[in-house]
Amino acid sequence: MSGLKRIKTALVSVYHKEGLDEIITKLHEDGVEFLSTGGTRQFIESLGFPCKAVEDLTLYPSILGGRVKTLHPKIFGGILCRRDLEQDKQQIEEYQIPEIDLVIVDLYPFEATVASGADDASVIEKIDIGGISLIRAAAKNYNDVVIVASQLQYKPLLDMLMEHGANSSLEERRWMAKEAFAVSSHYDSAIFNYFDKEEGSAFRCSANDQKMLRYGENPHQKGYFYGDLDAVFDQIHGKEISYNNLLDINAAVELIDEFEDVTFAVLKHNNACGLSSRPTVLEAWKDALAGDPVSAYGGVLITNAVIDKEAAEEINKIFFEVIIAPDYDVDALEILGQKKNRIILVRKETKLLKKQFRSLLNGVLVQEKDLNIETTADLKTVTHKVPTQDEVADMLFANKIVKNSKSNAIVLAKGRQLLASGVGQTSRVDALKQAIDKAKLFGFDLKGAVMASDAFFPFPDCVEIANKEGVTAVIQPGGSVKDQLSFDYCNEHGVAMVTTGIRHFKH
Repeated sequence: MSGLKRIKTALVSVYHKEGLDEIITKLHEDGVEFLSTGGTRQFIESLGFPCKAVEDLTLYPSILGGRVKTLHPKIFGGILCRRDLEQDKQQIEEYQIPEIDLVIVDLYPFEATVASGADDASVIEKIDIGGISLIRAAAKNYNDVVIVASQLQYKPLLDMLMEHGANSSLEERRWMAKEAFAVSSHYDSAIFNYFDKEEGSAFRCSANDQKMLRYGENPHQKGYFYGDLDAVFDQIHGKEISYNNLLDINAAVELIDEFEDVTFAVLKHNNACGLSSRPTVLEAWKDALAGDPVSAYGGVLITNAVIDKEAAEEINKIFFEVIIAPDYDVDALEILGQKKNRIILVRKETKLLKKQFRSLLNGVLVQEKDLNIETTADLKTVTHKVPTQDEVADMLFANKIVKNSKSNAIVLAKGRQLLASGVGQTSRVDALKQAIDKAKLFGFDLKGAVMASDAFFPFPDCVEIANKEGVTAVIQPGGSVKDQLSFDYCNEHGVAMVTTGIRHFKH
């Protein structure tokens, strides 16, 4: 640790004062003098410690409704003065500017104000000017100044003070400067996105709360998650969540959110290998597992219903990595928690991002999430045969699954149960053949089943193959210049077909 520098004067001006008292007390014990404004000055004095008002130093009052308080050369000169530069030392002596060695400041709650639905004028007033300027000035001059830019840095500061009093090392000051620039850049990103609305004129995404994962997709790759997982889930059991777990968990959440009825899904490598909607969670689990009991091994399980003891006893019979539910009965948790590493998550009500982005080449690819959920009103019957109510229900069910499967994808379903799917194939015919083979492998009768496709059929080959296996109704986006070929086949062979007009590619 490099040589320590003494903290003699601290400028403190904060919006959040919780946890500040212990720091102020320790600084006072170590002989540090305080400089502050308004409510923070009153807070310091309420602790019984003297505090000089910024106005007494600058000889200017707080003006423009508090918009201008600390923006003054006597403040910024004291922060930006380079202690080892003789010219700077001479100038602050000439203009009677005191050196400021520690700046504790936070920012107006801009994001919280936006989230509250406040009007534009109220939001604009929460754009901090003085605070952000103090943060940047102190962080720039980290060679001489300690900057604490948010409540999250209160503890590191207190730890430093407890370790070696009102002194700081270059390493500590540089670390705090880095944290301060993280605060300021996040704040500015939020402000830009507020003004940019949905224009997308530039890409600005800022996420805090770094979580280092065991590794990335593979053990030789580093992996990180940025965000607040605790706002989405309570992890009540199991090992640390991995990079691949998170990919599957995200896919599982996106899939289950398509369904309102009691539904259980089993996922493997971001695709559903089993899914059913049933009156009870136990029935939903049993029929979801039946869809592919082999692939379910080591999978991710998710339901939109509370898991009870009876369901937990059945679920516990197989090995799986993760289970997600809105809640669990106490005796169900006792059963599911028997495996030490099994990850058990309780999902919370929280808003998720509505945009997706990924790094690509030398830039970032951004799109809106595919949040469209087709209903009966979106279906257009394009054949002589009109689908029955049960077929319509099954087609909408299958369409939700194929939407959340890797393209090219085909889903076969019957009675609100996933019979089989073919996913991630370079040919739609291959995807269908994969689905048929799987359905037969696990003993499903495809007679009366429906087929869903994530994109249109340029030729009637898939419809013909499926129909020969017993499929009686098909849902697809439509939109091919050769749509009529598939329509004609359906009309000749008594197959009902509906189009949605909405394609659901997923890579």
